[in-house]
Amino acid sequence: MKTIILSLFTCILLNISAAFSQFANFTKQGYIEYEKTINMFAVLKPTDNGDNTFQQMFYDKYKSSQPQFAKLRSKLTFNIQKTLFQPVLEDNEKVKGTGWTNSYVAQINEVFTDFNTASFTAKKNVFEEDFIVKDSLRKINWKITTEMREISGYNCRRANAIIMDSIYVVAFYTDEIPVSGGPESFTGLPGMILGVVLPREHINWFATKVVNVAVKEEELKSPTKGKPINLKGLKEKILNAGEYYSKSLKSFLL
Repeated sequence: MKTIILSLFTCILLNISAAFSQFANFTKQGYIEYEKTINMFAVLKPTDNGDNTFQQMFYDKYKSSQPQFAKLRSKLTFNIQKTLFQPVLEDNEKVKGTGWTNSYVAQINEVFTDFNTASFTAKKNVFEEDFIVKDSLRKINWKITTEMREISGYNCRRANAIIMDSIYVVAFYTDEIPVSGGPESFTGLPGMILGVVLPREHINWFATKVVNVAVKEEELKSPTKGKPINLKGLKEKILNAGEYYSKSLKSFLL
């Protein structure tokens, strides 16, 4: 009887030890490198509405001289309380060199997230002007699924959502990084988002590297250079700029 009790006690201790060991291996700070991929052939494909002769000419020229997929890099620095998303700005020059750029294709947002205050501060370039947007974190109604996949060595679970009324989002998050962050302004899942897919927009972000290192407080500072505004004010500014710019509203607010 003593042997059975001793065996059970040993098993319990081993399970507790394994649980603590697994928790200790969680990545709570460091940085993540992402790659944004845009299917340019799909983004530029002319619509069937009205006279699209110029669009077709541009599209044909682009397909004959440029790669199908544009790729842009970014870095997310994080700890358990804050994240800072920063694009590699030099990559935008590659996109501009193709003769085509917009806020969906380019990657120009710098986004600081503070989970203690449930707020974000983002530097956004709109109409060639820098704005500092401060507001509450976007509330995303995620629906978590049972689908799993591995990204950069981490087991990730799929979640789906609709944002801004019509943009369908697929995200893959890992609870092995217990931080509710992600690229751009994607947050709100019980773990770090390592992959985001916007199927109808032909755009995705996937982590290519995760580094578990100590992060200094000065590495997680919000952007400050730009005209202060909130999301509502930015939306009104874009809508008041005319029909051409209002079509880009979703991309500016992403």
